[in-house]
Amino acid sequence: MKEDILHNLEVIHQRIINACKKAGRNSDEVKLLLATKTVSAEHIKTVLENGETLIAENKVQELKEKYEELKELPHKNHFIGHLQTNKIKDILKYDVCCVQSLDRLDLAVRLHQKLLSENKTIEILIQVNTSNEESKFGVHPDQAVELTRQVSKFPTLKIKGLMTIGLFSAETEKVRQCFKILKNLQQEIIHQNIPNVEMKELSMGMSGDLETAIEEGSTIVRVGTAVFGARIYPDSYYWNESKE
Repeated sequence: MKEDILHNLEVIHQRIINACKKAGRNSDEVKLLLATKTVSAEHIKTVLENGETLIAENKVQELKEKYEELKELPHKNHFIGHLQTNKIKDILKYDVCCVQSLDRLDLAVRLHQKLLSENKTIEILIQVNTSNEESKFGVHPDQAVELTRQVSKFPTLKIKGLMTIGLFSAETEKVRQCFKILKNLQQEIIHQNIPNVEMKELSMGMSGDLETAIEEGSTIVRVGTAVFGARIYPDSYYWNESKE
């Protein structure tokens, strides 16, 4: 299994390099974030010991379960799942450095209050529902600029960019439209010149569509199955949780 993971990792890095070359981009512009949902701490250690530094969980419970085994290895932990307000304390306790899934004002308020009480800050990405699917979380594209403006008023929340989950489709051009929407929003927000807002990161693209995402400007690709293998649960188990 270890050899398989390391081989898969090599393949993914080559895919990123090839996609960047095709898009006329420097491969240093694109970070690989390893989505570790359902992946054991032992297998995560394999990639961290091989020089990877960015991992991400979808569920707070998994974050808690793996924390002790991984904390001695240098890495950064992002949270990419739907964050319920009652789990904010755990996100901070288990050293998440970036929440990629901030999609509503009440979450920003609660996160800010907790960070303020602990004298901390956290990086965030605004999650946008670019596929217009009921099953997906994220702010509607039409409301993304306003949400960014509202969240920018909280000094504890360091806005670094945007995130989206593209359409789960084999039709590349339909998926591409999701990524184009996110890129256009990034440019619009940059043009608005909102104080305390950076728009350097576009987290978009996963195992099946990372090439398309890179062509459209992604700076973070989130890859799980292509490195760690297929999971026993469908995607809906991770992305479609009950809304608050």
